[in-house]
Parts: sequence; C-alpha cells; structure tokens
Amino acid sequence: MSRARYLSEFELHVMLAVNRLGDDAYGGSIRREIEARSGRRVWIGPLYTALAKLDDQRLVAARMGDPLPVRGGRSRRYYRLTAAGGRALRDSLAMLDRMRDGVRLRPEPGGAR
Repeated sequence: MSRARYLSEFELHVMLAVNRLGDDAYGGSIRREIEARSGRRVWIGPLYTALAKLDDQRLVAARMGDPLPVRGGRSRRYYRLTAAGGRALRDSLAMLDRMRDGVRLRPEPGGAR
C-alpha cells in the first residue's frame, strides 16, 4: 500500500479549483475561482509556484492552448488533475473529514452563547 500524499491548504485550494474548472483551468481562472470561493486574495506568483510543484509531482498535467485571438495573443497553459492528483485530492479531503468528525466548535470567549 502506498503512502497517501496529503496536500497543503493552498495546494488543496488549487487542486479543488482545477477540478471544478475542468477544461478551463488556467492561471487566471484558477486564481478567480479560489478568490471567489474563499474570499481570500491570491497572488499569481505563489499560484504558479504551487502549480509548478504540483506538475513536478505529477499531480496536475499542463498543456499549452492556442494563442488568444488578439494581436500578439499569448497561449495559455491549461491544467488538469492526473490520476495521482485525483487520489491525492480524495485522500486529503477524506483526512479533513476524519479530522472534523465529531468536532464541536466552542463558543468564542466573551461571545454570545
């Protein structure tokens, strides 16, 4: 049995966005997806660093798209989950489910009860 590869919080956000976006998962769309769903600002540099790391680990695969149909249009790099990436995502989500099973949040000190 192989050892599960658990994702960091940010890697989990990236992988969930790639999974949700399907064929439209490129840097800008991944960034917007994470920001919209998490309410947190995502800087493009750390996002591309995470994508490169996930690609190196073969958890995502990248392909170049056609150039954008504007003068000087650049090609986008699109990402998809690999089979190993899907397993890592499922393992990390299952681990989170196990960790929060039965957890009752305590009231904040001084807050309403």
